Amino acid sequence: MTAWDGSGFLEYLASPYLLAGAWATLWLTAAGMALGLALGFALALLRRSRRRWLSMPAALYIWFFRGTPLLVQLIVIYTGLPQLGLKFSVVTSALIGLSLNEAAYLAEIIRSGLAAIPEGQTGAGRALGLREWQIMRLIVMPQALRVILPPLGNSVNGLLKTTSITSVISMEELLRRTQELVQERFEVLELFAVASLYYLALTTAWSLVQGRIERRFGRADAALAMRADA
Repeated sequence: MTAWDGSGFLEYLASPYLLAGAWATLWLTAAGMALGLALGFALALLRRSRRRWLSMPAALYIWFFRGTPLLVQLIVIYTGLPQLGLKFSVVTSALIGLSLNEAAYLAEIIRSGLAAIPEGQTGAGRALGLREWQIMRLIVMPQALRVILPPLGNSVNGLLKTTSITSVISMEELLRRTQELVQERFEVLELFAVASLYYLALTTAWSLVQGRIERRFGRADAALAMRADA
């Protein structure tokens, strides 16, 4: 056995088996982020409520899911809940675990963005006769996005790599498929080098997308400021 198999590395670089694993990582990230955003937004609104019977459950949720490891949460969902009669497939368990965990972090990101908007902005909206949902959509969220977007983009980047944890429940994503090939071919360095390059490609591509989104919102903010000055 040689120290480095260059031909094997090139073969794995274009392996349909690993590419399918990378695709699973990509859609798992997209689905987990979408579900996490929806739940996280609801949790952020509940945390901001002045009614303790609404804010306290949201605070406890965030405390629990941020304070316990995702690995433990996934194992409980996949292997523990069946003891209570709740049995989920591997894919469903992975999605539930990632979404619930991500929602706790996104809720705090969104809450901080909403808290950054001065109360006078919402008061002005009410004075104009706007309803609460209109104030949120037309006044608060466009401004809060400037605060939310950078950490939100970093969360997407982190989730791309965090999906690898789902391999412990046999989710057929990139890391799991890499491990399976390692057990079959015993070419550890070559296979994990390819997997690392795949993760780098995915995170780099998202970083480019994130930068473009932030620049676009920055230009929109500048245009609004110029109109206000005029």
